[in-house]
Amino acid sequence: MEKSNLNVSSFGLAKGTSLLSEDSFDVKSFDNLTIAVLCDGVGSVKEAKKASSKTVKYLINSFRLKPESWTISKTLEESIKAINQTLYFESINEYGQPEFLTTLAVVVISENRIYGANLGDSRIYIVRDDEVSLLSNDHILNDGNRSYLSKAIGMSEKETPYIFENNLERNDYILLCSDGLYNELDNNEIVEKTPLMATSLVKYVDKKRFGNLIDDVSAVVVRILEKSKISSDDSSEELEILKDLRKGINIDGFYLKSPLDAKKRVWLVENMGDEYILKFPPLEAEISQKFLNLYVREVWNGKRIKSTIFPKVIVPGERTARYYLMEKIDGEPLNKVSVDRGIELLRTLLTASQYLLKFNLVHGDIKPDNIIDTGDDFKLVDFGSMTEIFSISNRAGTPSFLSPERFKGEPISEQSEIFAIGVTLYKTFTGIYPYGEIEPFQNPTFKIEPKLVSEINKAVPKWLDTVISKMVTASTENRYKHYSEILYDLKNHDNIAPLHNPHAPLLERDPIKFYKIAFWTMVAGNILQLIF
Repeated sequence: MEKSNLNVSSFGLAKGTSLLSEDSFDVKSFDNLTIAVLCDGVGSVKEAKKASSKTVKYLINSFRLKPESWTISKTLEESIKAINQTLYFESINEYGQPEFLTTLAVVVISENRIYGANLGDSRIYIVRDDEVSLLSNDHILNDGNRSYLSKAIGMSEKETPYIFENNLERNDYILLCSDGLYNELDNNEIVEKTPLMATSLVKYVDKKRFGNLIDDVSAVVVRILEKSKISSDDSSEELEILKDLRKGINIDGFYLKSPLDAKKRVWLVENMGDEYILKFPPLEAEISQKFLNLYVREVWNGKRIKSTIFPKVIVPGERTARYYLMEKIDGEPLNKVSVDRGIELLRTLLTASQYLLKFNLVHGDIKPDNIIDTGDDFKLVDFGSMTEIFSISNRAGTPSFLSPERFKGEPISEQSEIFAIGVTLYKTFTGIYPYGEIEPFQNPTFKIEPKLVSEINKAVPKWLDTVISKMVTASTENRYKHYSEILYDLKNHDNIAPLHNPHAPLLERDPIKFYKIAFWTMVAGNILQLIF
């Protein structure tokens, strides 16, 4: 792979007779920057390969549409923080302990500048003028006769990477490698073999081990072909946050027509006869970095989403103020629908949620107000609520649609999103909430399971009763765990056993149990008569 002033190569081999390496790596170029990522899945855990692969993909995608207002270092910091938290909570959710663990080495090259970060013991070297320098920092602790990782992606809820930056010169070689490579080489060998690029470097180690590697070996090598101008990383976009917004104002050719929220930060606008939705950052973003970061993430997420279920997001290239545009969708907020359209709605929400998982995202606030019924299909709106899956978002969302575990501070997950989708469907079919309307700051108990939907809406079939009940149950043991399980049941609903009404008499719910109780009650009564 070549990009103007760079020559890039990458290669890896699995250890011993293994067919699959637990290392993952990739290199991509976007506009004026190149990102190289190498991860070494920790071999002692169950999900080493998944952890390394997910981390590489996430970081590459993070820079594919890097927020304009974030520097490269800021993007590295935020992306590493997000994927670390995602993998940690996914481990806790699935296994009760960290099982998605990987080391990380990443560099971003922009013009004549290198920005890098690492966690764990995967390394980043620079070879310059026949000398090698270690740019990364090993996170290793020694305990007598053994050493172990003190930091890794997914090891704890908060992991702080080592971050660095430096200038580059012509004919510099940047080497990212796993410990399986550098443990077999001395500095002289690194200086001598790195210019041969990644394939030759890895095969040299394999040859030293007579084709029987004791560890996975991977390398990424980037050669600087020519010296470019020094990058100042001036990608931080300083745009004004407008305060006084009124009908008729012209902002870059977009005329404000009417506000769509109480704070007048979302407007219907017109440009050359076409209408759009224009969203400004909250006023708090001018004085609070936290609010600004949340808004930047909102725009970032919106730009990444390409599914037709969501409105298209547009960020004009020549803006004079901070805002973004959304496609205007003609339709009405979701109201009551027929059973057939309700099933279509459920399938749409599940498909949208599965799509977001590709970006490690969840919507975070699924409810009727955020669903537009166009008459032909359904659209899911509101990018402001989107967040990384398994993040803790301080009850982000609407209380009546939050799952019981969210009220206990547990991270957002597929199961909590399934609960919100279930509540949305329940309310759409019945007009009421399964557990009643929940006010902000209220702590509901969820002790009584809700009535079956068919008790209120007779048109709902028994199999759909079962599906909805398994979505809105307070018990995470009985609730669906993955979107795919519900989609499977929708395709195979003839095989779903009907769910008994929890409020029906015992004779109707469990006849065998009823007659057993009746029999032993009669026996006990006869014995008492004989005694007395």
